[in-house]
Amino acid sequence: MIDARRLRILRAVADHRTVTAAAAALYLTPSAVSQQLAALEAETRHRLLERHSRGIRLTQAGEILLKHANAVLAQLERAEAELAAYAFGDAGELTVACFATGIVLVLAPALTRLARTSPGISVRVRDVEGDESLPMVLDGQADLAVAVEYRGGPREDDQRLTRIPLYAEPFDAVLPVGHRLAGAERVAVADLADESWIGPYPGNPCHDVVMLACEYAGFQPRLEHSSDDFRAVAALAGSGAGVALVPRSALRGVLLDGVVVRPVDGVVATRRVFAAVRRGAEEHPLIRPLLDALRQAAGPVSDDGPAS
Repeated sequence: MIDARRLRILRAVADHRTVTAAAAALYLTPSAVSQQLAALEAETRHRLLERHSRGIRLTQAGEILLKHANAVLAQLERAEAELAAYAFGDAGELTVACFATGIVLVLAPALTRLARTSPGISVRVRDVEGDESLPMVLDGQADLAVAVEYRGGPREDDQRLTRIPLYAEPFDAVLPVGHRLAGAERVAVADLADESWIGPYPGNPCHDVVMLACEYAGFQPRLEHSSDDFRAVAALAGSGAGVALVPRSALRGVLLDGVVVRPVDGVVATRRVFAAVRRGAEEHPLIRPLLDALRQAAGPVSDDGPAS
């Protein structure tokens, strides 16, 4: 009989690629993880892992078992959801990982709605970048993530997660008021190829969106100034330091002195925001009301026009 706890460890090692990182995510010691993996190999009578220069990877037998592990763990999440509904109803605590703008736009309004409709549910919020929240859900450190698409992240068809689309928003061009294109109604990214750029650091999902938009426009941006704070990005643009592409919602409430904000023409950079839970947990009696509240809060977000 295969121990489901060991399947969780196998998945964590597959996600993190090292025993040490998997152990940290699971709050275990590396030796405990190694022992459980050895026991799993004994249970299955197959070699499941092999070491290589960049860490650990699954053997073909390990990949087969991982596919089944994802299905088994999703079914266990469903079982826990049904038992929770039977035993506790809609009272308990959730942990949600979300990026700052997502907190402002959808999570905080959803919590206001949730307090009215499901007062027994309390939520702990963790402000993390969009590429950090999904690993937190997979590792069990968060129950739900509000995240964005990013290069290298879990694919849309990843069997470990259930995704609920919330909203999609374009990136707008932020230009100094004296810029040659400041008077245009719309700005083509290709027309900014020779400019100095201001943008997020590598690793931030918005950095990937900006780089991809410029790649589609046929150039690599000269990124001279970096900040993950879009207030700082707008301030730098206002000082004449360069141009930027910024998610439309991130400019809400930002002081826009010295800049103009223009829609982008042609291929538009887009940030796609979604909620994600471990597959099988979407019907949990605590999670379902929050997902419903998030959907309702996200309704009007994509309808907003560019900042003036």
